Amino acid sequence: MLVPRAQGSESPPDPSGGVCWLHCCGPAPGPATGPRQVLQIVCDDDFGLQEATVACRQLGFEGALTWAHSAKYGQGEGPIWLDNVRCVGTENTLDQCSSNGWGVSDCSHSEDVGVVCHPQRHRGYLSERVSNALGPQGRQLEEVRLKPILASAKRRSPVTEGAVEVRYDGHWRQVCDQGWTMNNSRVVCGMLGFPSETPVQSYYYRKVWDLKLKDSKSRLKSLTVKNSFWIHRVTCLGTEPHLASCQVQVAPAQGKLKPACPGGMHAVVSCVAGPRFRPHKVKPRRKESGAEEPRVRLRSGAQVGEGRVEVLVNHQWGTVCDRRWNLVSASVVCRQLGFGSAREALFGAQLGQGLGPIHLSEVRCRGYERTLGDCPALEGAQNGCQHENDAAVRCHVPDMGFRGQVRLAGGRSPEEGVVEVEVEVNGVRHWGSVCSDHWGLPEAMVACRQLGLGFANHAIKDTWYWQGTPGAGEVVMSGVHCSGSELALQQCQRHGPVHCSHGAGRASAGVSCMDSAPDLVMNAQLVQETAYLEDRPLSQLYCAHEENCLSQSADRMDWPYGHRRLLRFSTQIYNLGRADFRPKTGRHSWIWHQCHRHYHSIEVFTHYDLLTLNGSKVAEGHKASFCLEDTNCPTGLQRRYACANFGEQGVTVGCWDTYRHDIDCQWVDITDVGPGDYIFQVVVNPKYEVAESDFSNNMMQCRCKYDGHRVWLHNCHTGDSYPASTELALEQEERLRNNLI
Repeated sequence: MLVPRAQGSESPPDPSGGVCWLHCCGPAPGPATGPRQVLQIVCDDDFGLQEATVACRQLGFEGALTWAHSAKYGQGEGPIWLDNVRCVGTENTLDQCSSNGWGVSDCSHSEDVGVVCHPQRHRGYLSERVSNALGPQGRQLEEVRLKPILASAKRRSPVTEGAVEVRYDGHWRQVCDQGWTMNNSRVVCGMLGFPSETPVQSYYYRKVWDLKLKDSKSRLKSLTVKNSFWIHRVTCLGTEPHLASCQVQVAPAQGKLKPACPGGMHAVVSCVAGPRFRPHKVKPRRKESGAEEPRVRLRSGAQVGEGRVEVLVNHQWGTVCDRRWNLVSASVVCRQLGFGSAREALFGAQLGQGLGPIHLSEVRCRGYERTLGDCPALEGAQNGCQHENDAAVRCHVPDMGFRGQVRLAGGRSPEEGVVEVEVEVNGVRHWGSVCSDHWGLPEAMVACRQLGLGFANHAIKDTWYWQGTPGAGEVVMSGVHCSGSELALQQCQRHGPVHCSHGAGRASAGVSCMDSAPDLVMNAQLVQETAYLEDRPLSQLYCAHEENCLSQSADRMDWPYGHRRLLRFSTQIYNLGRADFRPKTGRHSWIWHQCHRHYHSIEVFTHYDLLTLNGSKVAEGHKASFCLEDTNCPTGLQRRYACANFGEQGVTVGCWDTYRHDIDCQWVDITDVGPGDYIFQVVVNPKYEVAESDFSNNMMQCRCKYDGHRVWLHNCHTGDSYPASTELALEQEERLRNNLI
């Protein structure tokens, strides 16, 4: 049989019994995504949907939605028991399928297979849920909420102030304010997604309470004498991630003989929302010049408030090792970033492996630290941590009510369809579609995040084949332009009066969402080390000219006489994400170039530009992905993509795609550029043709010095690095000062 593997269990399966161990990871099963499982002892060789269907059926689910290779949901431990599994699809268990035999495998754990099962279980099947959250598992305190009392509090979104209500044994109860402390408030606010708390004007709430008790029509008076209305006492230290971790006394020690809250009233809490969740101001306050850059960030998370933890040390971003990583330390990170306490502390690079140094290990926070840097920790290199041990976190975030203002309709699955939004028109709220004019991946990313479905896979402009919800066909939102960081489409820039050039129906915006995405980042050091100048004869540039890889002045030259001066370099692009990077279009849409005799799977894969210090472009180049493949992979990770013989193109998670300096178009034509100081810039995936989890690291810049004979590149860095942002800000400030003078 097939059973879930509990964390910490190291017992191998008994081959004679045909037992496969599983490790549950990812969020709990929900309506949008199926339960995700990592088949720790099954290699992904030959594994497909038929095998995934057998595995899910064995686990008690109705079937499989999809499967994932290359340890997408984390690497397992112990022996790999099955390899080259081949099922017909009608088997009841995996051990009934053909394979190499028990324990016969040439795989590593980087090839562990995962499955996504259909959320619907067979009737009567019970499973054990594995979670590391110190939440309500096994406890009776289930949820917490704030009931706004003041009119001003009711109008706020999110609700930050009100009476504390706790869900206990399926019923909502109020908490007695006797013995209530700010530590208790801190825990409640953290659970609701708020980083801090503030004192409450309790005398005003007492006045409102007393007025309600005097009202003969109020049910409050009769309810307060019942112990089932109250949680008698809560005592927290303030560092707990969940109220269930505090000391909780539901009723007085003598049971029902004494009232639970004699003479008291409900506890009232006031929370402080993080910057991203405060009401939007028309003119945001100018950032103070002395404000510190954030020294911690989350990467590769599919939802707001989750991701791999990265910290800034010595002007370089690096990861945190998961040794001794727990909810207390994770909560410090969450609060530092403006979220609440941690919902989950994740181990084993479950949200992707980082790149570069591992700065911290064995972090030991007490819970009240303002930043992760205030917590005692070891250097990551001291105890041999690898990126497979990168720590991650899922934080509590406030309920802004945005998810109920968007929906998908007409798709083949819950993850795709026409985007429909709820907006207010003339004081009345109603549903409608979004105009697809200028609709792109940044807008689709915001829509998928608002829906709770992760990343956008495709931004769809033509949705005539999807039937929207009856009565919601009218276009109610147009001209949508998002930066990509917004929490909802309603926060993006858009037209005042709706104007859609194509009307409704066929031109409605649609999306296809996914729970993981690739993330490309350039090896800046390699560009800096390999740059050089070449004067190349025109007789060797016919094919490059045919692909528009030379400056326009080349059109006016006397071919084949003369030469062009080229700034050449090598590039190495790493897939840092949690999904393979694949071309947007299939082979049938790839473009054949006869001169070079190869296909372009992405016509513009990278932009190469030479800019003045003021940002004006003086020379440009581009590179098509004629061979998008796994040039290099780390030890133990198998290459999946090779473009030889019209093979599949892509970049596997954890692998590099390298373009050498000596191939055509791997240059910038600087024939017409004079000596001087410049900025050399490379942008990967510049047109956002392929979805990524993070576009901020797609740009790389170097300082460039050209004296007419030689060229030097220095201080190369990616766009999301600390030196890039600070240096650019200083340069802009200096130029502004000079212009004013």
